[in-house]
Amino acid sequence: MNKLGMNLFVWTMSMDEDLSDTLSFLKSSGFDFVEVPINESGAVNLEKWQRIGGQLKELGLGVQTCTICGISHSLISPDESIRRAAVNYLKQVVDCSQALGSEILMGPLYAGFKAFSGKPATSQEWNWSVAGMREVAEYAQTKGVTLAIEYLNRFEIYLLTCADDLVRYVEAVDHPNCQAAFDTFHANLEEKNIVEAIRKCAPYLAHIQISENDRSTPGKGHINFDEVFGALQDIGYEGPIAIEAFGPNPPELAAATHIFRPMFDSPEQLAVDGLAFIKTMSEKVSERKSESFAS
Repeated sequence: MNKLGMNLFVWTMSMDEDLSDTLSFLKSSGFDFVEVPINESGAVNLEKWQRIGGQLKELGLGVQTCTICGISHSLISPDESIRRAAVNYLKQVVDCSQALGSEILMGPLYAGFKAFSGKPATSQEWNWSVAGMREVAEYAQTKGVTLAIEYLNRFEIYLLTCADDLVRYVEAVDHPNCQAAFDTFHANLEEKNIVEAIRKCAPYLAHIQISENDRSTPGKGHINFDEVFGALQDIGYEGPIAIEAFGPNPPELAAATHIFRPMFDSPEQLAVDGLAFIKTMSEKVSERKSESFAS
């Protein structure tokens, strides 16, 4: 059975707030884990992450981590000092992940978020990123953390924007602690066929994010999740699945993701409805598979 989780971006970017009530709510609602964001300001505070990790353990909630890299921490910067800062930052986030108890760190770790050159990625940028990521993966291995690399859409990044890019990148890094993550929101924008994209990533998939086309409640938009969950079952995916959505808060994240109108009544309602939808879809494809075997 897949572990089911909720990304905390609809509540926080930093975990500086007291989210005790939210975490308790998510546990009582039936989630197996939470996906915790780590940003640049909190990447050196190991005591904070150890404390939160203890809180999650007490609740019986599993944990994964996610991060993005800003312009000042980009593995494809022409400035060598910025590339080195990116490697060091990602190693710090690995340390924070270990302190939390997370075995998976996911996100677009390979380049600066919304840092565009106005041109396609160059072979030099590719090589810089691959070399830096291999160093981070080697470090992550010593900490028991697997990197799950996520491609984004063309409006947010330009090094990896589709499944073909992602698979080529993971194979180039060529390290067991560098695997792949798949986000249905980005795939909906960039792939000609989401099912084929999932199949292409299958050998490396360590994490799935279920995200609707408008970043709202899964099942309330136009993504064909019947096909998505059918493909996940076909490839035998048994890893974690998390809901990711964005709302008007936190304001800085809403600005970064261009959320200008509310997409759901509340984060709590989104979480409950999204979890119910994922369970329904999983049961549906399982029943269909059983029927096909019986016939």
